[in-house]
Amino acid sequence: QVQLVESGGGLVQAGDSLRLSCAASGRTFSAYTMGWFRQAPGKEREFVGSISRSGGSTYYADSVKGRFTISRDNAKNTVYLQMNSLKPEDTAVYYCAADQRSIPKEYDYWGQGTQVTVSS
Repeated sequence: QVQLVESGGGLVQAGDSLRLSCAASGRTFSAYTMGWFRQAPGKEREFVGSISRSGGSTYYADSVKGRFTISRDNAKNTVYLQMNSLKPEDTAVYYCAADQRSIPKEYDYWGQGTQVTVSS
């Protein structure tokens, strides 16, 4: 089992940048594919992106491609979401998730989420 704790959320203006972190504890962090998701008020949770166990592969939703970057530091048991050129529509609670499958359809472990608010 793995425990996930997100941090780094906050209130920013459109065009600003923000970096979220997700610290993992428990079993071997490098054994997990890591994903980022977000949920805006009144909307369903949506996939933002993911990173493979080694960090060699990343995938992004079209809505964030070119603006967001996912990275991981397996030595620090941490995955990051660098968000640039933020837009008001990026406002949401952001969650990190972990799963041992290489291409998860569903993730087994979730953090509690961190709020990101982008003002126009």
